[in-house]
This record gives sequence, C-alpha cells and structure tokens, in this order.
Amino acid sequence: MLEVRFYDKIEDSQLDFSVIIARTGKKWVFCKHKERDTYEVPGGHREAGETIEEAANRELKEETGAVDFKIEPVCVYSVKGKTRVNKDEEKETFGMLYVADIFSFEEIHSEIEKIVICDELIKDWTYPLIQPKLIEEAARRGHV
Repeated sequence: MLEVRFYDKIEDSQLDFSVIIARTGKKWVFCKHKERDTYEVPGGHREAGETIEEAANRELKEETGAVDFKIEPVCVYSVKGKTRVNKDEEKETFGMLYVADIFSFEEIHSEIEKIVICDELIKDWTYPLIQPKLIEEAARRGHV
C-alpha cells in the first residue's frame, strides 16, 4: 500500500525528485512516455550536482518542450511503499512539488512520446495512487 504525505520543508539533501503540475492557459499539460500507455505530470530524478529547482526546470523542459514558463514550489511530498522506482516497502522517498505556467513550447527530444493539453484531468494515470493526490494538495494550497 502506498502512502503519500506532504511537508512544508525538509532537508534539501533528502529530496530526490521534482514533479511539476503544468498548465498552459487554463489547460492541463500531461506527458506520455514512449514505453507506457498512460499519462503523467512532468518530473523525474534529481541529477548529481543539481539543485532541486534546477531539476524541476530541466525536467519541465525535457518532458514538455517548455521554452518560456514560470515555475514555483508548492511543498515537499513523500511516498512510502513499493513503487516502480522504490522496491523497498518501508522506505520513504521525498520530492519537491512545483506548479508551472507554460507560455511557449518547442519540439520534445526525450523519452516522452508526446504531450497532451486538455481541459480536464486525465483518467489513465501512470501513478494513479500518487499523481492525483499531488494535484489535490496543490489545489488545497491554492496553486491550481
């Protein structure tokens, strides 16, 4: 069973992921990975030597083709339980949740097959027990 928690702050060194709830205008922006039939919000692992904000900016650009955008942090989130990324049921992994407004795009050159821009939230989530909770929390905090 997965457990998603939210925090205002945590030690920076504990942050492994950046996840970005992206919009363009009043529409949602979701990604479809080339190896999956599901959709997700942009995000990914922090690379060595990178700040968590640099990771968020890089992932947003790589996964959506965003060129001109405004990004801001929402909160820290954690996931405890077995996932595709985390094989240890007891381990709690931490990430920073961001929101972004994208004003312009370019062609994507990454593992992402395409982006979809839609009025409503998608139904076919890659991480259905995690990503909707992130969006709910961002909404609860007044960010979407």
